[in-house]
Amino acid sequence: MANKRNEYGEGNYEATRQYNRATKRFVESGRVARAARDAAPRSPEEAAELKRAEQAALLRAKGVSCEPGTSPPPTDPAKAVTTARRTAHRSGTGDSPAPADDPDGTR
Repeated sequence: MANKRNEYGEGNYEATRQYNRATKRFVESGRVARAARDAAPRSPEEAAELKRAEQAALLRAKGVSCEPGTSPPPTDPAKAVTTARRTAHRSGTGDSPAPADDPDGTR
């Protein structure tokens, strides 16, 4: 058995090479357009659900709770960022100040 170094996390160069090779093969196979079509929403309801999930993920990335019973995330991505900043400011968890047009974070 070869003396292999145990590489984990971001330092796993062999896993990176395998991923890059597989990705290159997939792109060169011509299956990307079909995969994109297959992944597209099949109804307006599914599209709306995907949009809500995306907005919730954006808010979670900003450190804002998306627990059941809280108000749903806004549908406009620009509003999601503003809402996340304002919520983080109010809770004292973010390093972003409240927007200049809302210094006390009440809007």
